[in-house]
Amino acid sequence: MDGIGPFDPTVGYPPGPAIREIGPDGSKIPLWKPLHMSRRAFLRGVVCSGTVIAGSAYLFSTATAARADARAVERMLRLTVNGRTHTVDVPPNETLAFTIRYRLGLTGTKIGCNSAECGACNVMVGGMTVYSCSTLTHRVRDKEITTVEGIARPDGTLHPVQQAFIDELAPQCGFCTPGMVVSAVALLNVNPKPTIEEARLALSGNLCRCGAYDHYLRGVMTAAERV
Repeated sequence: MDGIGPFDPTVGYPPGPAIREIGPDGSKIPLWKPLHMSRRAFLRGVVCSGTVIAGSAYLFSTATAARADARAVERMLRLTVNGRTHTVDVPPNETLAFTIRYRLGLTGTKIGCNSAECGACNVMVGGMTVYSCSTLTHRVRDKEITTVEGIARPDGTLHPVQQAFIDELAPQCGFCTPGMVVSAVALLNVNPKPTIEEARLALSGNLCRCGAYDHYLRGVMTAAERV
């Protein structure tokens, strides 16, 4: 059977302790431990040697002058939202959805999935629809932002998209409606007479929990006739 494995690694070893220097007879003592050194003295030496090594790195290092990080971000921003300018204190990692809802109080913008998938947080930035839950506020500081609160006219008259959605019974639970309104308005701003396929594509980034997609599509086409 020679040459055929696997083999037991203990075969061929004589009986007795695997480490001979700690055998019962005590005949062999490790060379790295002097005969006169106790366990306490040995551990003390190890600790002291480590301290010396660590201290030498500090003693022989080159001192450098402390300096502030030049990449610090200015927190105070001026945001233009729905035609009004706001000065807000925003940390660099804050999302636009959080700023809009909790600093400006514009709660029409919803936070659903919080991962840029459902479209409930849609707003227009520079005329384009974006997911505000995945957009950093600092990246849109110099652009015009429009939320669902800025869609209607100042006198309260509804936008044709909003009125058409009501007429077509599009909103069910209403959670996705703000994002649907923003997406539809952004579409009609650049394409007043879209086809049904173009309207479907424009709304494709919005998820409706109630499944009222046909109602929203009909609302977009109805609004296109009234614009």
